[in-house]
Amino acid sequence: MSVVSLDKQQDPVPDPVPDQMHDVVPDGVEDQPRRLAAARSLQDQIFRGGSLGVGVLVMVIFGSIGFFLALQSIPTLSRYGWSFFTESDWQPEQDAVGMSAVLLGTFLVGLIAMLTAFPLSLACALFISEYCGPGLRRLLVAMVDLMAAVPSIIYGLWGFFLLQPQLIPVAHWLHQNLGFIPFFKVETDPNEPVWAQSQYTGSAFMAGLVVAMMVIPIACAVMQDVFGQAPVGEREAALALGATRWGMIRTVVLPFGRGGIVGGTMLGLGRALGETVAVLLIIGVAFDIKLRVLEVGTITVSSLIANRFSEATAGQLSALLTAGFVLFVITVLVNTIAAIIVSRGRSGASTEI
Repeated sequence: MSVVSLDKQQDPVPDPVPDQMHDVVPDGVEDQPRRLAAARSLQDQIFRGGSLGVGVLVMVIFGSIGFFLALQSIPTLSRYGWSFFTESDWQPEQDAVGMSAVLLGTFLVGLIAMLTAFPLSLACALFISEYCGPGLRRLLVAMVDLMAAVPSIIYGLWGFFLLQPQLIPVAHWLHQNLGFIPFFKVETDPNEPVWAQSQYTGSAFMAGLVVAMMVIPIACAVMQDVFGQAPVGEREAALALGATRWGMIRTVVLPFGRGGIVGGTMLGLGRALGETVAVLLIIGVAFDIKLRVLEVGTITVSSLIANRFSEATAGQLSALLTAGFVLFVITVLVNTIAAIIVSRGRSGASTEI
């Protein structure tokens, strides 16, 4: 029996034929990607031009406001120098003008507002985005947006006639039980049979709580928006691994929404620092450097301008505009930092899940 082996003769592989439709790149010349020119329609060109024009107009108006305030503040800063930021009295008729008490009052009102608004805003945003049903969610989102649209004078009237009488016993109780802390001290005896209620009205505590009600919808809207963008895959993976709803929120939603929490809080702080009418209706004006937030009397930059603007002379007007320029710079810095943090939080940047 013979075995016949047949060798298959393989055809040689033909050399690749260059594509005649493409240009041959000479040796030594770097191949560059071809630029594509997209033809925009007339509607796109009109929209782009209109958006660019509106953006430029906003920047021009914004810059003009800052330039005008800076220009008007030159006479005051040249006359008083650094004492404008260290002096506490505001008596232009006696040539004594300073913002130290005003800046401290602004800081205290903003601090109380944020200490109150932050936990409430965070809890409300988590409930809307994670716990309530779709129907209730739409209703609550609409209510939060409606609260943000209410004019500040309505909040001020509500705080003066309704909230402040209810908070006087609360301030008295805080003084009784926490009066050993300078922050809650009031220059009166809290244990008197008939205690002086007038010592607890018009304080930074009252004004801060009213401003907090105005800050809550702003901060809640930002936080809820960022929480809603948490990745669905990570949510479902955490639940599939046995995590509870709160465990999923703690390990997925809160880390992803860290930027929204910080940004929404700082945006609310910008609103708290610049609030005018509501604070002016609540506080009792006093240019005192004190940390006693329960005691009557304080002042903020915005309420100072609103209170003294109508009766100001030329020199006093320059001092008020200088105070406005200081508030303008502070607000711009706060809102710029907040906008940067919010944009990073919405994109999920620097977030580890």
